[in-house]
Amino acid sequence: MGREKNRKFGARSESIAVAYLERASFRIVERNFYAGKIGEIDIIAQKDGVLHFVEVKSSRRDFDPIYNITPAKLKRVIDSAYIYMKRKGIDSAFSIDALIIRGEEVELIENITM
Repeated sequence: MGREKNRKFGARSESIAVAYLERASFRIVERNFYAGKIGEIDIIAQKDGVLHFVEVKSSRRDFDPIYNITPAKLKRVIDSAYIYMKRKGIDSAFSIDALIIRGEEVELIENITM
C-alpha cells in the first residue's frame, strides 16, 4: 500500500477518533504533536481537568489494532507527553490513552500505562 493511501487512512482514523472524543465531552487541545525524534502524539484532549494523550490505532484487516501498541511505542508516547508538558509549562494530572478503531467499533482505553 502506498504512503499517500496510508496517510489518508490515518487521517480518516484520527477524524473518527476526534468525533468520538468530542461526543464523549472531551475538548481537543491539539492534534499531531511532534516531539522531534522522540515521537508524535495523535491527539491531546482534556476532560474534567485531566490531560489525555491519545494514541489512535486502526486496521483495515482482521488484525486487532490494539496489538500495534508495543512497549516501545508506549515509551515514545510517554516521552512525547513529557516533552509536550515541559514545552507548554503544564503541571497537571494526565493520562496516556489508546483509542482503537475496529471497523465501525470505537473503543477508548484510558490510562493504558497502569
